[in-house]
Amino acid sequence: MASSPVAAAMQDFVDRKIVAGVVTLVADRTRVLSVDALGHADIEAGRAMATNSMFWIASNNKPITATALMMLVDEGLVDIEAPVEKYLPMFKNMSLAVYSDDQVTLLKKPSRPFTVREVLSHTSGMPFMSRIEWPMDVMTLSEAVISYALTPMKAEPGTKYEYSNIGTNISGRIIEVVSGLSYEKFLQTRLFEPLGMRDTTYVLTAEQEQRLAKYYTFSKEKNAVVETKIGQLTYPLTNPKRQGFPAGGLFSSAADLGRFGQMILSGGTLDGRKYLSPKSIRQMTTTQTTLCNPPGDKSEAGYGFCWSTTHKDPTPEQAPDTTNAVLGTPKHGGALGNSLIIDGTTGKVMIFLVQGIEGGENGKIGEAFMAAARAL
Repeated sequence: MASSPVAAAMQDFVDRKIVAGVVTLVADRTRVLSVDALGHADIEAGRAMATNSMFWIASNNKPITATALMMLVDEGLVDIEAPVEKYLPMFKNMSLAVYSDDQVTLLKKPSRPFTVREVLSHTSGMPFMSRIEWPMDVMTLSEAVISYALTPMKAEPGTKYEYSNIGTNISGRIIEVVSGLSYEKFLQTRLFEPLGMRDTTYVLTAEQEQRLAKYYTFSKEKNAVVETKIGQLTYPLTNPKRQGFPAGGLFSSAADLGRFGQMILSGGTLDGRKYLSPKSIRQMTTTQTTLCNPPGDKSEAGYGFCWSTTHKDPTPEQAPDTTNAVLGTPKHGGALGNSLIIDGTTGKVMIFLVQGIEGGENGKIGEAFMAAARAL
């Protein structure tokens, strides 16, 4: 049964089988305020959800990729205003689709190359994915970017927001070229090991697979939730030949994501170690897509660098120190319902992990979680 106010807010959704199980974690800069596990990680086996259960975090991978790239920006090795072709020459001479139907596609040359800033903020003009990358973990990044360079753009750079796995994967390949390390090795040595993120990985160990929460969807025929394979990934998930993809391949745990979130909330420094400058944190978590919003749309919602944002600078009362003033409320979600939220105004990291939400209640369960977490 529920053991904290956050768990109490989640209990009804578990009881009604909106989710098979859920793990939540709420932290401030230095402490874990609550961590709860409810329901089942494996219904058929009767395995209860545990606070150390593993989850495919899907697009919650994207902010981690942006963080890694901004580390290289801080070091002066990457210029976010530079065209991507500076680092990846295969993106010279891109084409832009100006008309397409079932029989013909009309192409032209775009007015200019897209920049690093634009691939990070989903404004490069590139589509969601190329036609050959499915499942998404079968190609190396060096192979994937070749397929992207052969994929026509859908819009002029900087003129339209379109959520794009391609942009995030390009960012990962830039990390490889500039650092001289594989994308996975860079994350492991520069972020995961120093932060103590021991369960964040692209390829599960046998022990981690035993802790993986199963993915459930609702079957109308059976009037029940049924285990479902993750279509974006190849099985077995322990196969070392599976490739990491920066847009959404990671598995992780609540504790690991909490550590990452505490570092972001603290302005790029945790336990005395600096990972990012406050300037890079603010750039990454501030809306970059304002110019791409529809005419008359004055909403501050949009995207920063791989973070979904609703950025409002905290007032002096809300943010009495400069560290807290770095953040509004950057967040990101994953395809199966996970959420990673960094709330600068309340000084909290809020982690919500599930593997599937049923009944169209994503918004309701998310609102219930955030309200309870903010009230802690």
